[in-house]
Amino acid sequence: MSTQATSSTPSPAAAGRPRRITALAGINALEGAALAIGGLYLVVMGVLGRPESPQQAETVGITLIALGAIPLIAARGLMLLRSWSRGPALITQIMALPVAWTLLRSQGALIPLGIAVAAVAVTGLVLVVNPATTQILGLRRGAGPDPEAADPKA
Repeated sequence: MSTQATSSTPSPAAAGRPRRITALAGINALEGAALAIGGLYLVVMGVLGRPESPQQAETVGITLIALGAIPLIAARGLMLLRSWSRGPALITQIMALPVAWTLLRSQGALIPLGIAVAAVAVTGLVLVVNPATTQILGLRRGAGPDPEAADPKA
């Protein structure tokens, strides 16, 4: 039996992380996992030789795995409240919109999948462009220099 007590206090990043950031990180993790799992499936099917073009399946699978890493890294950065993570999270949501549109314009079971992808992407966009998210991640509004730093009389 160990005599060490486990600490029930959360890490500093977790203690100060609002639910909207956690939800945004979860959305990005979900999208990244979906891309990586889809890519892994295509690679396995390409290796087993089931698709019409195994080489194309493997190439697309490796590409999806690489693309899945982007939202997964962004999710980790969001959980740690890193300011750089907002960019990859935003790009992920923007890129999900044409995918949703394509699925919505298809037939059969892909339409509900398109609705789900669209709902997740729009929710992610709302969370990532929210001014509170920008503030929490320590990003300033505007691209100009700090006016106080530019004042030579100060």
